Amino acid sequence: MSMRATSGISKAAKTTAAIATQFLIATVGADDDTFSAASASTDPLIGVFQTTTANAGDHAEVMVTGISNVVLGGTVTRGDYISSDANANGVTAAPAAGVNADVLGIALESGVAGDIIAVRIAPGRIQG
Repeated sequence: MSMRATSGISKAAKTTAAIATQFLIATVGADDDTFSAASASTDPLIGVFQTTTANAGDHAEVMVTGISNVVLGGTVTRGDYISSDANANGVTAAPAAGVNADVLGIALESGVAGDIIAVRIAPGRIQG
């Protein structure tokens, strides 16, 4: 695991709750002006928090295109499609048969829970 600088386009928006950890996966918030930490592979995954916040309503930067570091919540192999676990950490997308999973993008590095790896942001949806 090597931590590379992030590179891409980011969007500033308010958060629906404090974002205590950098490089968590973001999903849409309660309205057009907010982002939330993702909590499931079924959330629409839109980017990665580049900054932390102390409170709900604070502004954060979310990388929406490019390559970003992502905190892992499990073992990932480079080339895996990345989805979110319940804690907004990156995990290998593995939907059950007939179930959709949103994906943030593709892992460019391998790692295990707690590692920070580079991910190419390419939001989409896959079905098991």
